[in-house]
Amino acid sequence: MPTVAPLDLEGHCVAAAWLENVPLFALADGVVHRLDNGHRWAELHDGLLCAVPTRDNARLLTGGEDGKVMLLSRDGASEAIAEIGRKWMTSVAAGPQDAVAFATGRIAYVRLRDGRVREFQHPRSVEGLAFAPKGLRLGVARYNGATLHFAATEGKPAELEWAGAHTGITFSPDGNFLVTTMQENALHGWKLADGKHMRMAGYPAKVKSFSWSRKGKWLATSGAPAAIVWPFQGRDGPMGRAPLELGTRGDTMVTQVCCHPGEDIVAIGYADGMILAARLADQKEVLLRRPGKGAITAASWDKEGRRLAFGTETGDCGVVDISA
Repeated sequence: MPTVAPLDLEGHCVAAAWLENVPLFALADGVVHRLDNGHRWAELHDGLLCAVPTRDNARLLTGGEDGKVMLLSRDGASEAIAEIGRKWMTSVAAGPQDAVAFATGRIAYVRLRDGRVREFQHPRSVEGLAFAPKGLRLGVARYNGATLHFAATEGKPAELEWAGAHTGITFSPDGNFLVTTMQENALHGWKLADGKHMRMAGYPAKVKSFSWSRKGKWLATSGAPAAIVWPFQGRDGPMGRAPLELGTRGDTMVTQVCCHPGEDIVAIGYADGMILAARLADQKEVLLRRPGKGAITAASWDKEGRRLAFGTETGDCGVVDISA
């Protein structure tokens, strides 16, 4: 039976992450809490908006309302890598070769390993950032589509158009597909080899969370009373194929999804604080956490897939141990 180690904090949990075996919880007030032989914390921002671990899981990359971009190590040491006045950092992304990206307003920035910073201007505000799995290619979600930049070299960006506001962005792990979340209740995708469109609609609410399965064969998403999981095994992704619906609850919306690093299992967080684990092969479900205080807003598996760190909109955080 899974066990839950609670961590009662105050405020909205923006992100949960693991640096090696240490769980971190980044809150909207700008404080990042960690459970490392006791409860410790670091005050990084005057208001935190976004946070992701670096590719090697050695540091946490954060962006704030104070115009700062920070890197936090597991021992609590922090470093400011950018300060852009009193401008909100709306998105951050960690890339290969120690590259990081961050955005404010209409400008996306990429900081390369050698410290050089490149700027990419856009006609409308940058809403989401993601690096391709290989190479220094940066995807930008924007109004009416997405833009792909070569972050380390000079070159004309590729423009992928689709009407509407695109708010989040992700590459498939094999780099063959690009998917965006939208302001409307839908996803949109492109097959990068030929630019074919993939429209994934029918959600009753906005999709705010997505997660790829361990080999990239499935994309799990929130935005419905079940986790909507799209198949990406074929050449054309989910086109012409129905998604799986996992963990269906008729009265409660899924607010967070997080795929397991070693098995085709997805952790599903709900608006009432409950967490289920569901297996893709047979849709079998296991309860990981009973309903609590506030919607699940963050979730992250550790490297071995034995523990799940989670956070809620009310600061009701903790770690689920499924090996117990």
